[in-house]
Amino acid sequence: MAPQKITVPREAAGERLDKHLSKHVPGLSLERARTLIAQGHVRIRGKKCQPTRKLWGGEEIELERPPPRRPNARRSVEGPELPVLHDDADLVIINKPPGVVVEPGGPEASVVELLAARLSPFDVEGLARPGVVHRLDRETSGCLALARTDEAMAAIDRAFQEKRVDKRYWTLVLGEAPEQGRLEGPYGRDPKDPRKYTTRVSSARRASLSFEVRERLRGATLLEVKLETGRTHQIRVQLSEAGLPVLGDAIYGPAEARLHPAAQALGRQALHALQLSLPHPSTGALLRVEAPLPEDFQRALALLRSPGGEGGSGLSG
Repeated sequence: MAPQKITVPREAAGERLDKHLSKHVPGLSLERARTLIAQGHVRIRGKKCQPTRKLWGGEEIELERPPPRRPNARRSVEGPELPVLHDDADLVIINKPPGVVVEPGGPEASVVELLAARLSPFDVEGLARPGVVHRLDRETSGCLALARTDEAMAAIDRAFQEKRVDKRYWTLVLGEAPEQGRLEGPYGRDPKDPRKYTTRVSSARRASLSFEVRERLRGATLLEVKLETGRTHQIRVQLSEAGLPVLGDAIYGPAEARLHPAAQALGRQALHALQLSLPHPSTGALLRVEAPLPEDFQRALALLRSPGGEGGSGLSG
């Protein structure tokens, strides 16, 4: 790839080289800028530079992007199929199956590792693997977007910060929910158990979501949830603390929600990321995808709709 040439404006005189690059090159983090400078991939007048070099304005910076390197392979990467909902030069959106973690770290293969092995090329932070812009819990299925480039990563992250991303989930909850509602409040780690999160804590961080009933079922309700913030475990926590625990939730759900026949049929928490809408990183055009309900979720729904004691009433609107 030919070096990228960046002319320093006169008003940037006095800025540090590393900070100037991270500020003006889309998708280039400060840490990545420093790494490229240290490796000799940034030159001014053909000479290598130091990250702390002060700019005087008017000079031309040459920035090279070396080919991405593959992360050290710890093992052969084997895992389930990851159905692709959208794929282009900027991003990949998959229908994540339940039971798969998004990022590397445990003994099993992650979404990041599986995609890196199957859907090259990726170039994020100098690595040949996709960039994670949002996450789903291990047991949550559905729409998951990953970036192919630093530029796409920055654009999607900016869209999240500007609240231009619409995420909709379907979930089965125990009990009868109101036709619609909104939950908002503080959010943080549970002081009694740091592995959990709660809204019953004093915190400057806020969490908010809204929901609508999609189907009323005997003893349960199918909800569509719109996330307004993206906190860890947020849907499960807020619905549980509102008296509507997610069926099959082993952490926040009471025994009744965990042992419910539909939860047993599902074998996991009843949470599916149904729809994802976001501006395309390059064009800005709205990109909308929908992930079909997986077989286990459909199985739980069929049980709740059946007339033999767990049946339901039908669509509510």
